Amino acid sequence: MTADHRAPLRYVVATGVVALVSSLWFAGWAITGIGPAAVSFLALPLGAAITAFAAFDLLRRAPLSVPARRFWRSLTAAFAGIGVGYSILAVAGFRDTSILPVMPTAAAVFAGIGFLIAMWAMGRVPLGIGSAGERWRQLLDRAIAFLGGSTVLFHFGLAPMIGGERIWSIQALVLLGLSFTLAVGGITKVSYIRGGPIDRTALRLIGLTGSVGAAVALLMVLGGDPGTIPAQAVAMPIAPVLGTLAVYRQWRFTGAAPRRANTWLPYLAVAAVDVPLIAVIPGALTWTDKLVIVASVLVTGLVTVRQFVVFRENARLLREKRASEERLQHEATHDGLTGLANRALFRRRLGEQLERGGATVLLVDLDDFKTINDSLGHDVGDDLLMAVAAVLRDATGADGLPVRLGGDEFAVLISEPTILGETLAQRILDAFAGPLSTHRLLVHASIGIATAPAGTTLDRLLRDADVAMYAAKQRGKANWVRYHDGMAQPVADHAQLGGELLRALDAGEFTVHYQPIVALHTGRIVGVEALARWMHPTRGMVSPAEFIPAAESTGLIVPLGRFVLREACRQAAAWLAEFGPDALQKFGPNVSARQLHDPDFVADVQAVLAESGLPADRLVLELTESAVLRGQQVSRALYQLHELGVRMALDDFGTGESSLSLLRSFPAAIIKLDKSFVDGIELDEPGSPEADARQAVARAVMQLALALGLDTVAEGIENRAQVDRLLDLGYSLGQGYHLARPMPAEAMTRLLADQRDFASA
Repeated sequence: MTADHRAPLRYVVATGVVALVSSLWFAGWAITGIGPAAVSFLALPLGAAITAFAAFDLLRRAPLSVPARRFWRSLTAAFAGIGVGYSILAVAGFRDTSILPVMPTAAAVFAGIGFLIAMWAMGRVPLGIGSAGERWRQLLDRAIAFLGGSTVLFHFGLAPMIGGERIWSIQALVLLGLSFTLAVGGITKVSYIRGGPIDRTALRLIGLTGSVGAAVALLMVLGGDPGTIPAQAVAMPIAPVLGTLAVYRQWRFTGAAPRRANTWLPYLAVAAVDVPLIAVIPGALTWTDKLVIVASVLVTGLVTVRQFVVFRENARLLREKRASEERLQHEATHDGLTGLANRALFRRRLGEQLERGGATVLLVDLDDFKTINDSLGHDVGDDLLMAVAAVLRDATGADGLPVRLGGDEFAVLISEPTILGETLAQRILDAFAGPLSTHRLLVHASIGIATAPAGTTLDRLLRDADVAMYAAKQRGKANWVRYHDGMAQPVADHAQLGGELLRALDAGEFTVHYQPIVALHTGRIVGVEALARWMHPTRGMVSPAEFIPAAESTGLIVPLGRFVLREACRQAAAWLAEFGPDALQKFGPNVSARQLHDPDFVADVQAVLAESGLPADRLVLELTESAVLRGQQVSRALYQLHELGVRMALDDFGTGESSLSLLRSFPAAIIKLDKSFVDGIELDEPGSPEADARQAVARAVMQLALALGLDTVAEGIENRAQVDRLLDLGYSLGQGYHLARPMPAEAMTRLLADQRDFASA
């Protein structure tokens, strides 16, 4: 035991010695009758003084919390007051040689104040209860227990003294009543303390000090005046022993885990209050007996109220349980992030619908979501998924059940048989037309539609919808496709093509072809666009329209784009070295959205420029509008490239919805007029809406480029008449099969050599 623990133990020993000496004195006095009876009054004030000093030492030396310090400060004052009061009584006992002297008023005042301070300290001990409802319930329980216990002590302790032949002083009756109140109140309070800064056993011991008064009352009732001596000498010194034990317990206290409050105490109080009630029934009823009966009735009434409170509480708990079960059921059948139905609920509803009749399913898969998630972070990705869920919920309405199957894969189970899958699919695609989420991201989706009659297996229908969804991806972004027989094989071929792409990259089967960009007035080559080509060992030249979508969907577009960038820059530097710095002004590899989302893309461009020695202002990265409208990561990468001196060309201009506003935020240097506005531009058909619209768009793009100081290139030129019309509209650069087809590097070298020779002739 440490030194800190030996100090309070000495106080326990000291009060124990006082109680033992007092008991031994009483035994000798009872046998011999030698000495004044007033000696019996000395033990309590001496023990109370020791207890008060022990509590003061606890305050001075032990680490206590604010509530504990407040409690023990009050207990120090309480024991001091009781000690002073009973010291005055001892002095009166030596002056008055009768066995029971009249208690001086000052003694009663000091002792009474001590009891009141102790009760006040017990009442202020925190219960550790948070809710107001629980505080009211415990207050009712404690009232029942307090009233029941007080009734028993009153009937068997104070009532016989009040109604007996011996007339007891008011001071004695008041002090005994206060000690009873402290005992019952302390036990009641301790029973409902769940935990806190004060040791529960210490509180229980303080409450038991009041129960010593019950022993005193019993001795006085049974023994009359002579019973006062054992009460003072034997019973009352026990109270300081209990007090110092409480100090010792608090000194050793290190904190206790919260525990459940007692619930049996009110019922025990009801049983206890019936004891005096039964005792008074046979005899004549005095006013004290009537008081007991009134108290018993009051306790019974309080218990009735308590039961009503319990009933209401149980009803509330039942409602909470049902709400919790409903919440758990909802969590089990709905996605935690988006709030949509999850895969489990989807399969259950789909199975039920297939049993009743036919069913139509739409599988919705976001395009390039992995790129967004990896480059912008999962928080941005989650925000986008929640926005997509809201779009699906609004677009579907009451016509179907929107579902999140997992990741970026969603589904819609059409519940209204009159709604066509194609109608709902187009409605969903239209809803994806603008930027989504707080980050203003442009996202597309591929939708597969499948319908099956009753009796079709659930997995078969889902497989068909999955095949249709992959077919939609093969056709490009923002498409829907309905499943039909025979569709599975092309999808399987597409998946196989992805594996072939990986092998082809490792085997070096890809090459770069170059399509010239020509000055329309002179026919001089001023730049080239770099295009990937795949020479398959058995299939021959594979069309870009076939392998580019597969590369996009598999993510292989990133290493493929890196290869094209490196090869194009190397070849461009070689041409500049061979034909001079004025030979070519623009070298333009295409860049996909996935490449822009690659966090290493800017570093890759820097490394390639450094390796090849190509000036940064000769490199032109060709980007589509859909690639540019991809959020902050893409915008940051584009501006970093712009700061390096790399130029950007906006490819297929005019086909998107945000082309004009995009030019204000995008560091473009070149606009490439889309082929769709060049086709038929040469036709002179007065009053033809299509011809007029093409020429109007081409003219507006040129005027916009001039206003912003941008170069323009017309794509897809297929005849001389188109060249002439474009020249009339102000275009000076063009590209297309009429001017030159894409060609290998060797053919492009010969073309540049011919151009050099022609210029020098």
